[in-house]
Amino acid sequence: MDYQGVLEEIARDVAPLIGSGEPAAYIPALADVDPKRFGMAVADLDGNVYGVGDWRTPFSAQSITKVFTLALVLAHGGDSVWEHVGREPSGNPFNSLVQLEYENGIPRNPFINAGALVVTDRLQTWTGDASSELLEFLRRESGNPELAFNAEVAGSESEHGDRNAALAHFMASYGNIANPVPALLDHYFWQCSIETSCADLALAARFLARHGLLADGSRLLTRSEAKQVNAVMLTCGTYDAAGEFAYRVGLPGKSGVGGGIVAVVPGQCTLCVWSPGLDERGNSVAGVAALDRFTTLTGLSVF
Repeated sequence: MDYQGVLEEIARDVAPLIGSGEPAAYIPALADVDPKRFGMAVADLDGNVYGVGDWRTPFSAQSITKVFTLALVLAHGGDSVWEHVGREPSGNPFNSLVQLEYENGIPRNPFINAGALVVTDRLQTWTGDASSELLEFLRRESGNPELAFNAEVAGSESEHGDRNAALAHFMASYGNIANPVPALLDHYFWQCSIETSCADLALAARFLARHGLLADGSRLLTRSEAKQVNAVMLTCGTYDAAGEFAYRVGLPGKSGVGGGIVAVVPGQCTLCVWSPGLDERGNSVAGVAALDRFTTLTGLSVF
């Protein structure tokens, strides 16, 4: 597969869409990111990386990190996490409180904010330092020891994190949060603040294309657990637009409001695209179009 040629064609095709949408203004530290940035990278199973545009420019990973936190929790505790969080699409915005009340504090899936808080809480219980555990994992798998938290972004999210605090306290009232809520929120905000490039994330996510095998050949997840993560990414990974994403792209994917999207072709490669202009559901406009074009040009999808 001529990944480099495919990426260059995609960049030409989606150029008219770059700059469409708006950055995530509700997080002030992200509001001023240039919406005309665009990068895309592909990593194959052997760790070769191909890229176009701003593919080595760091950006705020935000909710993309939830994929890696879930994988680490599965590796530590296996299926026990599913006693605390569901696996169904929510159909509501990612920060919604609505379903928690009539579902007894059990979030619909691990990729909405409530579910991600539960998963981070589990990782904090098992490791004692959830955000650092995640950062070290990303450094190892990407091969980039320079990956770091962004204190400005973490502080901005904390200052405007009342909704996340409400979610966490509400779930704690049902016994679904084990750690003190203030400490949990700190780890969650630091987790979301990690800055990575398209190249970093495509490399770090390769274990999902390699059926659970890490870069060094050791196993993080069983084949079944890797399948579970990919399946939840497909059905829940792009907020309340997961059906549209599956229809257009046909790959497991996880987006973040920093404008990034990671996608997985099991047994073949992983991709990451970044463009900060978001649609009304929080997904990158140019990013979704680029992944749509990738599966069209290559014929690579899970369908």
